[in-house]
Amino acid sequence: MKLHELKPAEGSRKSGIRVGRGYSAKRGNKAGRGEHGQKSRSGGNVRRGFEGGQNPIYKRLPKRGFTNPTRKTYSIVNVESLNQFAEGTEVTPELLIEEGIVKKANDGIKVLGNGSLDKKLTVKANKFSASATKVIEGAGGTTEVV
Repeated sequence: MKLHELKPAEGSRKSGIRVGRGYSAKRGNKAGRGEHGQKSRSGGNVRRGFEGGQNPIYKRLPKRGFTNPTRKTYSIVNVESLNQFAEGTEVTPELLIEEGIVKKANDGIKVLGNGSLDKKLTVKANKFSASATKVIEGAGGTTEVV
């Protein structure tokens, strides 16, 4: 078999209907677009959310809340997921990403105190909850804010 001998499977390719080519061609005259008007013209349609000049729903509904433009989102790590590291390991944000515990660092990594820790580790992160610090130091490890 050569490249020029390749053909698509039988029935897998279907030619589209050529509209507006006369009455005998199924879709002549108006080409399936109805009568006159904006939508019958080529390139003619209204933008998304347009309600014919009526005040659209997104403008009629009240605006609520506030979006903080300087908000920081931290990736969360629970203390129990640090048990997979060997005794005495220095756990850094880069190591957490490398091991797949965190997908990406976002604006930093915050360690939460959910679960227990049975290894002595040096944990470096951007933030620690009070319970996480208590659990890590209770296991003989140290916490360090990066």
